[in-house]
Amino acid sequence: MKKEKNNKKRIKFYKKRTSKDTNYKWIIGIIIWTFIISSLISFVSDAMLARVDLFFAFIILIGIILTGILFDIIGVSVTAAEEVPFHSMASRRVRGAKTAVFLIRNADKVSNFCNDVIGDVCGVVSGGAGAAIIGKIITYGGFDDRTKTLLTLAISATIASITVGGKALGKNFAISQSNNIVYSVAWFLDTIRRKK
Repeated sequence: MKKEKNNKKRIKFYKKRTSKDTNYKWIIGIIIWTFIISSLISFVSDAMLARVDLFFAFIILIGIILTGILFDIIGVSVTAAEEVPFHSMASRRVRGAKTAVFLIRNADKVSNFCNDVIGDVCGVVSGGAGAAIIGKIITYGGFDDRTKTLLTLAISATIASITVGGKALGKNFAISQSNNIVYSVAWFLDTIRRKK
């Protein structure tokens, strides 16, 4: 018993080694980019929702939710992917392999951008789009206050549940298929870069 207690006392966990200095340039840059992207997406979605009918407003809303889920999948897969297979691919000059290594080595920044910036912005914008859709539904028919409240709750809860459920499914897929997803993203980025 005494030996077990002594062994427990000796166990120490050490912090992972990270860069010595906090990357303040990245933090300030990501704050600015979040503001710009959020403003642009909100402006475009509001402008589009104001001009389209209810059916297309729902399609825009679904598009925003799916964008958030897609970027969440990319963010998770980058943190779960293994770098080693891409080194052999890079030595054979396979398109996208070097970019995949770059993405994995910068997993903290890539996941921050995908999960936090794009994912959270899509979450906020989808809430705004839901409010615009509720406004459109209310203008079509005369609803009493109770019905308006129930309608608002139903649409808000549906948006939240689809987003959370989609991200939960996406995370499972991202972890199991991380290398394939990272390679697909890297290949896509390399293809765009070569076309430019």
